[in-house]
Amino acid sequence: MKYLNKLVLLLALCIWQSPGAQAQTKGKKPNIIIILADDMGWGDVGYHGGSIKTPVLDQLAKDGVELNRFYVAAVCSPTRAGLLTGRYPDRFGLRTTVIPPWSSFGVDTKEVFLPEMLAKAGYKNRAVLGKWHLGHADLKYHPLNRGFTHFYGHLNGAIDYFTHEREGELDWHNDFKPSRDKGYSTDLLTDEAVRNIKSYNGQSPFFIYLAYNAPHGPLQAKEEDMKEYGYDPAKPSFGKKNNDEKEGKVGRGNTPEMTYAAMVTNMDRNIGRILQTLKDLKIDDNTIVLFHSDNGPAPEIKGSSSGKLRGAKFTEWEGGVRVPAIIRWPAGFKGGSVNNQLMGYIDIMPTLLEVAGVAEKPKNPLDGISMAPVLTGKQKEVQRSFYLGSGTILNNSWKLVSAKGLNPRIKLDEDHLFQIVKDPTEKNNVAQANPAIYADLKKQLDVFDNIKSPFEVPPYGEGRKGFVAPKDWQITQHTGKK
Repeated sequence: MKYLNKLVLLLALCIWQSPGAQAQTKGKKPNIIIILADDMGWGDVGYHGGSIKTPVLDQLAKDGVELNRFYVAAVCSPTRAGLLTGRYPDRFGLRTTVIPPWSSFGVDTKEVFLPEMLAKAGYKNRAVLGKWHLGHADLKYHPLNRGFTHFYGHLNGAIDYFTHEREGELDWHNDFKPSRDKGYSTDLLTDEAVRNIKSYNGQSPFFIYLAYNAPHGPLQAKEEDMKEYGYDPAKPSFGKKNNDEKEGKVGRGNTPEMTYAAMVTNMDRNIGRILQTLKDLKIDDNTIVLFHSDNGPAPEIKGSSSGKLRGAKFTEWEGGVRVPAIIRWPAGFKGGSVNNQLMGYIDIMPTLLEVAGVAEKPKNPLDGISMAPVLTGKQKEVQRSFYLGSGTILNNSWKLVSAKGLNPRIKLDEDHLFQIVKDPTEKNNVAQANPAIYADLKKQLDVFDNIKSPFEVPPYGEGRKGFVAPKDWQITQHTGKK
């Protein structure tokens, strides 16, 4: 019995001294993992009543805090830029479109990125995995020159999930070098995330920004994931009728809807692998996991859904900018709840900086607000306004969509005011019945709409004609200018 007691004491001591257990002791800075989905709609998750199977995200919503009013930009590069800077992308000319392969545009190097600030708080390892999409024509825009210590993934959007090519060239990288790893991109990114978590654990608090390209087009899924939705290889598939299907170069399956669902479920399953790794290492309690989509569903993709919300990607209707979002941090936030605070992508940086104990403020004023007081329960609500771009603004209760907005996809004869909490489907224009509220929001909107940047992302197609991608998408230029 005396020997048994000593053995129990020794085992307890070993567990207490393990990096994972020590990381969860009071006062330790949390690890941070941001998981970003690409073009995933409000109705693409089970916990919003969607038909696609997302058991991991459904459970995460139950265990964590469901962010019911989380907003982003209407397209992806602006969301990614605002997430990493805490500032509206209008301030550096990136609101209207994404950065395509043939563009030399990049986020101004005067902007301070989140990992640069986290480095000041002792976050030694800061990885970005997946889709970058914030500039690739010059080394100064490379992730490793924007505060990250590791990059694994692709510089452009819309890569091939199996070959990892864009514009005919390999766009898959491990830091500065091309990576010829074989496999489905969602799986490979998760493999790398798991490796990073294991290697970073115990060194210091770590930061991982995992930006999946799923479920953005092209529609491509693995056969084993398709089978979950009734895939029958004996039946004809949509897409090209040649060997491309066998090589996984086009959408595979009986219908586009089936392929899309398989892509989402595959991502969900991979997120489960990450959560299980945190649990196995006993660091899940003191790791912040934030999940959200970068914008609403692409309207041309069959199978994606805005659910009950109006509109889709490219518009500032709710379906384009209000996205599924969840945050979990057992050591800091009480889980099992739905939070209706108005918040969004620009709030991520100030919130994480407060949680990480970064006292120094970025040199550029932030547009975002720290939501830590609300998430910890110290404050019930923060009254604020939130600019959605292109003539659209909302506050805690109301939303104004201007008829003179900058978005050609929103065509209105008159300004529309919605009591957005009671009317999330944006059916009833109540501007005439609420003149004071309308006037106040209009005044605020005019200020934001007049933001001017010395730089502006060119129209999407500019420079496309005659463009030839660099070999293996290697960045060699370093001008030293903007």
